[in-house]
Amino acid sequence: MGNERKKELIDLGADALAEALLDLAVHSDAAVELIERLLSTPDENIQRIRSKLSDLKGLDHFYSWREIAAFSRELGMLLQDIKASVADPVTGLAFVALFFEADEPIFEHCDDSGGNVGQVFSEDAKDLFVHYAAQCTNAQHVADLILRLNREDNYGVRQILIDCAGKVVPKATIREMIFSLQQAADKHDNIHEKRSALCRVESLARQIKDGPLFEKTRLASRGTLNARAYLDIAEVYLESGDVETAQDWLKKVDEKDLMNGARRDELLLTLYKKQGDPEKAADILLQRFKSFRSLDTLQEYLDVIGHDKRDAVVAAEVAEIQVTGTLCLSDAYFLISIGAIDGAEAYLLKHADQLDGGDYGELLDIVATLEAENRPVVVSLIYRSLLCSILERGYTKAYCHGADYLKKLDTLAPAIIDWGSNPDHQTFKGQIRQAHGRKHSFWSKYEP
Repeated sequence: MGNERKKELIDLGADALAEALLDLAVHSDAAVELIERLLSTPDENIQRIRSKLSDLKGLDHFYSWREIAAFSRELGMLLQDIKASVADPVTGLAFVALFFEADEPIFEHCDDSGGNVGQVFSEDAKDLFVHYAAQCTNAQHVADLILRLNREDNYGVRQILIDCAGKVVPKATIREMIFSLQQAADKHDNIHEKRSALCRVESLARQIKDGPLFEKTRLASRGTLNARAYLDIAEVYLESGDVETAQDWLKKVDEKDLMNGARRDELLLTLYKKQGDPEKAADILLQRFKSFRSLDTLQEYLDVIGHDKRDAVVAAEVAEIQVTGTLCLSDAYFLISIGAIDGAEAYLLKHADQLDGGDYGELLDIVATLEAENRPVVVSLIYRSLLCSILERGYTKAYCHGADYLKKLDTLAPAIIDWGSNPDHQTFKGQIRQAHGRKHSFWSKYEP
């Protein structure tokens, strides 16, 4: 497709393309930049980019939140211009360094509460740095540049260069970087500066998979360790292949720690797989499946215990779902996803009094399938919960949806003979008339 379009454009001729590009430049700054780059010599392009980078340090306009998207695009286009114009990796690195060094004037002159500009640094500028650093034959130069830029990081955007050092700097040079940062940490009296330096050591230790160094550095940085630190240390040991030490650290995390439990289980799962212990891995996956039943968690569990056990596992879970006393919409959706429509209908009817229209995202997915399967009673009860939620909250913006739900209930009612213990349609309609009859904006949408 790309080559075909390229040929078609070539066939248009140079005059047509030149006219089109000039027309585009009237409305697009990117097109203007492209024309400037195409018509300039390599040296002129270098000088043009250098001037733009210098202008960043002299910003005098403040970019409000309304202007921040355009400002972010402008910064991104500058980085694209560097990549297109500069082939020499040393020059390219110097330009990216100038961009990072302009972080203070950039952030002081914009409202980046949405993180748009920060993303330009953490993604675009970082990627361009890696692009040039990977081509640079002098690894020490790259390492020194990363360390120099990280001596000051008042806006938290330069750490990303430390975090990607392992992609462009050999292990031996990273060891030297670590030594330099450790010396800097030892000299700092300011606890914040000391921790910042040690944080960079942690990142480099993780990248070279040095568990003991990471552990030692985290302890030196924090003094006392919490569950999150235990998990971080265990993860680095696990990545380094030291499974036994990783397991020791994971044992320090309380099994009742709900906040860190998911990550602990994920690391244990990796650990058991490395140890070749499918039974323990299966135990974790079963608990994960039971805590959130879905086709994905079921698949993960069956991948370990064998897909030949699918029917037995599903049957046991369906039976367990049906005897629970509390409605769980993810369980209802699971029943639907495995084709147990009768089971889903029975489950929802059993817990109809627990339906909450505030969960409209999940309920709308469920009701669409049940309506297609011609289950009018449970579908009506779900639409009732959605309608009542809107009316009870007085959510006027959703009154149009509420009116649609009531019209849907009118349509479904004639097909229902047995409402069970639930009020029939006319009774329900009378109840909401009595409770919400004064909400004229709603009724006007129902009865134009």
